[in-house]
Amino acid sequence: MPDAPAKTPLVRALWGATHPGPTLVVTTLSLALGVAAGLEPWRLVLLVVAVFAGQVSVGLSNDAIDAARDVAVGRTDKPVARGALTPERALAVAVASLILALALSVPLGPGLVAAHAIALASAWAYNAGLKSTPLSIAPFLVSFGLFPSFAPLAQPDAALAAPWASLSGAALGAAVHLTNVVRDLDDDRATGVRGLPHRLGARISVVAAAAGIVLGAVAVFAGSGGGVVGASFFVAVILLAAATIALALSRPPGRAVFQLTMLAALLLAAQLVVT
Repeated sequence: MPDAPAKTPLVRALWGATHPGPTLVVTTLSLALGVAAGLEPWRLVLLVVAVFAGQVSVGLSNDAIDAARDVAVGRTDKPVARGALTPERALAVAVASLILALALSVPLGPGLVAAHAIALASAWAYNAGLKSTPLSIAPFLVSFGLFPSFAPLAQPDAALAAPWASLSGAALGAAVHLTNVVRDLDDDRATGVRGLPHRLGARISVVAAAAGIVLGAVAVFAGSGGGVVGASFFVAVILLAAATIALALSRPPGRAVFQLTMLAALLLAAQLVVT
């Protein structure tokens, strides 16, 4: 699969293959959690850039590994599938980004290096084959469950996040996986991908995702001691999750259900940051 002509610049093609939306959301969340934890500026910058590099590696490896499947179902929105970028080049940059992510984590301490390495290994394992098994949700539980610990582990007195924060992160990861895959169920089935959401079906996956978001919101509210701001986010998350469940049970899950679930997930992430 040759690189496309100069119509699509290499940097633009690479960026398009990183899954820019999730990459920027996760990177921004690392910034918000780092600020909330009171990280020194240099530690904050290193953490954010390390997380960004890690997410770039995950997105590029996903598209490189899935190239043949994406071509088979006509995913012309993906640079690798439409020939704007070779799988080999995408994978090479992914590996380089992975090494950079871990190298940038080193000055922040062995705890962060270990947590970041485990989270990235988990994400790469998903891309490499776990996505096609009933354990497809496991990498999201592991990676997102560790994510709230990144900022406290980057402190001089490194420590893991509180258990309620890790539980909330894992619940958020489960919701992201269960909801995000729903949009591609038919394409995935056509190319032999049968992860947990494919086995549960769209409706059950969405309801489970919303229930997970409720669990995460309860964990944050109970663990952080609440407060006016925390209570406001908690109520908003619960109402959105309830609306999502009601909508999913009343009609076949569509774009509106997906958007509601993602909005509830983002509010849960915000609730975690502000508390």
